[in-house]
Amino acid sequence: MLNILLLLGGFVALIFGADKLVSAASSLAKKLGIPSIVIGLTIVAFGTSAPELVVNVFAAANNNTDIVLGNVIGSNLFNGLAILGVCALIYPLTVKRNTTWLEIPLSFLAAIAVLFVANDVFFDAASANLISRSDGLILLLFFAIFLVYNIVIALGGNEDDEESETKDYTYLQAIFFIALGLGGLILGGRLIVTGAVNIAQAFGLSERIIGLTIVSVGTSLPELATSVVAVRKRNPDIAIGNVVGSNIFNIFFILGVSTVVTPVQVNPASFTDIFMNIGACLLLFIFIFVGKGRQLARWEGGVLLLLYVAYIALLISQE
Repeated sequence: MLNILLLLGGFVALIFGADKLVSAASSLAKKLGIPSIVIGLTIVAFGTSAPELVVNVFAAANNNTDIVLGNVIGSNLFNGLAILGVCALIYPLTVKRNTTWLEIPLSFLAAIAVLFVANDVFFDAASANLISRSDGLILLLFFAIFLVYNIVIALGGNEDDEESETKDYTYLQAIFFIALGLGGLILGGRLIVTGAVNIAQAFGLSERIIGLTIVSVGTSLPELATSVVAVRKRNPDIAIGNVVGSNIFNIFFILGVSTVVTPVQVNPASFTDIFMNIGACLLLFIFIFVGKGRQLARWEGGVLLLLYVAYIALLISQE
C-alpha cells in the first residue's frame, strides 16, 4: 500500500511540478521578448516531456536501466496507440502536410534509431547489447538538429505569431514558481522510481514491465490531457502534432540524456517492445493514407487502441 501511495504521490508531484515550471518559464520568456512560437517549441515541449525525463534520469542514476528503456518505449506506445486511438474515437484527426511528411516519418526513423543503437551484438559483433554514452550523444545531436530546424521554420513562416496563453507573473514570482516546479519534478521522479522498483519486487514483475505500463502511462498523462482537450476543441492537428512531437522528443532527447547519465544495458526481451514501436509508427503512417486523405478515422483509432490493450495484456500474461 505504501508503494502505491509513493507512486501516486510521485505522479501528482511530477505533473504539478511540470505545470508550474511551464507556466512560470513561459511567463519569464515572454517578459524577455522571446516569440510565442519559440516558447511553444521549447519550454512547453520540454515541460510536457519533463515527467519522462526526470523519471528516466533518476532511474538511470540508480542503474534501473529496464525502467529507462521501458518508460521511453512504453510512453511512445501509449502516445501513438492509446492517446491517438482515444482522440480519433472522439473526433477524426486531420493531419497537416508538414506533420504527415516530416514529423511522422521522423518519429519512424527515431524508432529505427533505437533498434540500431540497442543492437550491438548484431551490428558490432559485441558480447552484449548496450546503449552507450556515445550513442546517447548521437541521439542528442539528432534532437538538436530537429529543434533548430523547427524553430527556423516557425520563425520564417508566413503564419502570424499567435499569442500563447501565458500567466503574467512578476520576475520574482516566475523564479519562485520555476524553483517550485523543479522541486516538484525532483520529488515526484524520486518517489515514482522508488515506488515502481518496490512494486516490481513485491509482485514479482520485471522492471521492464513496470516501465512499459504503470510508469510510462503515468508520465504520459500531460500528453493525454493536452491531446484530449485539443481534439474536443476541434483542433485535431494539435493533438496529433503533440503526440508525434513527444515521441521524437522521448527518443532523441530523453533516451539520449538518460544514456549519457548511465549507459543502458538492453534486456533481450526489450527488442519485442522496440519492434512494436516501429510497427506502431509505420501503422500510423499507413492509416493516414487509407480512406480520406491525411486523416485518422474513428475505426482506425479503435484499431490503435485495441492494439495497445492487446499488447499490454500479452506482456502481463507472459510475466
